[in-house]
Amino acid sequence: MPRQQISAVVLSLAIGLGFAGGAAGQAYPSRPVTLIVPYAAGGNSDTIARLLAEGMRSSLGQPVIIENVAGASGSIGTGRVARAAADGYTIGLGGPTTHVVNGAALALPYDVQTAFEPISLLPTMPLLILAKKDVPATNLQEFIKWLKAKPDTALQGTSGIGTTMHLAGIFLQNQTGVRLQFVHYRGSAMRDLLGGSIDMMFDLPPNSLPQMHAGTIKAFAVTSKNRLSVAPEIPTVDEAGLPGLYVSFWHALYAPKGTHQDVIAKLNAAVVDALADPTVRRRLADLGQEIPSREQQTPEVLGELQRAEIAKWWPIIKAAGIKSE
Repeated sequence: MPRQQISAVVLSLAIGLGFAGGAAGQAYPSRPVTLIVPYAAGGNSDTIARLLAEGMRSSLGQPVIIENVAGASGSIGTGRVARAAADGYTIGLGGPTTHVVNGAALALPYDVQTAFEPISLLPTMPLLILAKKDVPATNLQEFIKWLKAKPDTALQGTSGIGTTMHLAGIFLQNQTGVRLQFVHYRGSAMRDLLGGSIDMMFDLPPNSLPQMHAGTIKAFAVTSKNRLSVAPEIPTVDEAGLPGLYVSFWHALYAPKGTHQDVIAKLNAAVVDALADPTVRRRLADLGQEIPSREQQTPEVLGELQRAEIAKWWPIIKAAGIKSE
């Protein structure tokens, strides 16, 4: 075959392969995407995932199917994501427990720092510093003085060892010098706070605001830089006299390590579209969730947040000898 003909054949094959490759890239997703939620159905994280999945459907052109894989502080479901094919068809919901705490408190078969590709930060929620209604304090500074007068006897309820609520209490001890006794529950400690058998707890706003508004508990501060839009009367920790006592329960989407960046970009764009939808935003606001700004909804910001959280919490976890249940 003449050289000119060989060159033409090679060129046409190259162009054809280029088009085929482009078409294959554009085809994603060609089937439903599975979003693994590492917690039981019906909880706060599950609700957020389902709102997000519905919002992502129109952008992706495929259903996003929720699969609840609970157990071992979220590490079972998160491990499923780590082992999944890096093709964009299995992604996972993560947060401070699964992608920060577990890395220091559990012996995991995967590395929380290297086993995943960040997709996007999702809504976040700070905690409230709460006390039983009989506590003789009217603000956070008075409450800290009251706690200091009861070393090793004041009781803080948590939702379990190594949870965000537990770590918040340890952080409070480190920042103020108070000494608390932790009472760990397999769920919310609110019933015992209402009954007065524990003195304080940190909790998510949707769980505690109805009780605060009913006057059955006290709320002294929100653990963030900004006040809650749903409860603007509660001061921030900065305003209340404990600057920098920031603790938040954030959510995020992750893919298995090695997922192509074009796929990550499509998933990220679907998240951005979902979080811009007025209906989704309204429903998240009703849950007390704070939606990150568009500039914060990038894989890079999520990666930076996770690294900062690990740098902040791992020394605290290890110093306290925390091992998650």
